[in-house]
Amino acid sequence: MSSPETLETTAQPDNQAQEGHEPTHDHAPTEGHELTQDHEHHQDHEHHQDHEHHQHGPALNPDLTREVAVEVPAEEVARAFKTVVKRYQKQARIPGFRAGKVPEAMIRSRFADSIRQDVIEAVLPEHFRSAIEQQNLRPISQPQLTDLKLEDGQPLAFTAAFEVLPEFTVEGYEQVTVEKPDTALGEEEFIAELEHVRDSRSTMEPVTEDRPLADGDWAQISFKGEYKDETPPEDAEAQPIHGDDVMVEIGGKNTLASFNDALRGTRPGQELKFEVTYPADFGENRLAGKTIAYDVEVKAIKNKVQPELNDEFAKELGDHEGIEDFKDKLRLHMADDKARRLKAEAQNKLTDALVAHFDFPVPESLLQNQIDARLDRGLRALAAQGMRTEDMRNLDFGRLRAAQRDAAIAEVKATMILDKIADGEKVDVSDDEMEQELQIISLQTREPLDTLRSRLTNEGTLARIREQLRREKTANLLYDRLG
Repeated sequence: MSSPETLETTAQPDNQAQEGHEPTHDHAPTEGHELTQDHEHHQDHEHHQDHEHHQHGPALNPDLTREVAVEVPAEEVARAFKTVVKRYQKQARIPGFRAGKVPEAMIRSRFADSIRQDVIEAVLPEHFRSAIEQQNLRPISQPQLTDLKLEDGQPLAFTAAFEVLPEFTVEGYEQVTVEKPDTALGEEEFIAELEHVRDSRSTMEPVTEDRPLADGDWAQISFKGEYKDETPPEDAEAQPIHGDDVMVEIGGKNTLASFNDALRGTRPGQELKFEVTYPADFGENRLAGKTIAYDVEVKAIKNKVQPELNDEFAKELGDHEGIEDFKDKLRLHMADDKARRLKAEAQNKLTDALVAHFDFPVPESLLQNQIDARLDRGLRALAAQGMRTEDMRNLDFGRLRAAQRDAAIAEVKATMILDKIADGEKVDVSDDEMEQELQIISLQTREPLDTLRSRLTNEGTLARIREQLRREKTANLLYDRLG
């Protein structure tokens, strides 16, 4: 069932390189052409109506905010105005004037805002870069301009505020540890899974003898339930409690005792009434802690018939030479799956321990990017569940963003810590490893490798994929060192 809670509980994938390659951040300095004034930044976001959950407006962590004051000489500003106006004069097409003959005064009046923006983009980047280089600053957020003064023939002055990465150390990270799990596959685990596979191929055969239901039988029932002496959930009408031809195992470990007691000893055709009080932690929320009055009809007694574990059974399941070949492949698959799962869990625990151990401020810009990524994943999950786009737009994104904040902080800190450790350990990703990863993505997305590589290059995503692979290698290195 589609639910906004999906957005509040969307977890970071254990392996981002396999989940759409959405690393938390990169550390490339912001280019000068991305300098914007506060109001322009807000207007730009308003054009992206499909991403209304993304943060609007500036957000900087005061502890990590730096400012540079810049002034551009009047002569350079005048030259820029002259160059831009001439270009507009040459390109403008205004009724009543020949191409290239529009009066300069009309050009300056009609295109004042565009000319102003072009002049800003022509002169600001170089001077901004020079200012941050002189102060040895490396912005990681889009700089925000304040106090911008721009007039033709006058010096251009502005102040740019931006975030930088925090200065912190990961000294002693080797002592931060968790228990390394035993990933060996136990024989009991294998037998249980083998029985599960066998059970999934079982058939239900009717019991023809005239006798009552007993433990081990399966009762085929129809039922209808109503809430008793309690206020039903709001969606009770939308989710009535009823079922037809439902199979219930008498005495089964997954069958509630109330159903076992009521059905045991009954016969097909018999109708009965009984009540069931569900435990507070019952898996289905609408029933948890509720008392339900049931009307039940016993329709048939059935016996579960499991197939024999033989060569024929193995061949029905796939391309297997026989039952032993199937068992070997199943055992290998289970062993690999368990090792991968327990390793991921241990790596997550280790990352959590590192995040808890090292305290430092997190850039707000990186945090908001990570919240965006988490919400994007949540919205995709809701869409996959069938939620309509118009319903998504009505979600309370302010509340959802707030619900994501703590998890996003931990994720950003984790990537920053792993990057710092990778620097110290000199972890690198080779071109061969990148090529192998691109081949995996190509297979997953069914996109030709050359097309994929070209697209990712144009999108500027290759560097981010390399960063994420580097973090994964670092996490694997730390896991391998666990005692």
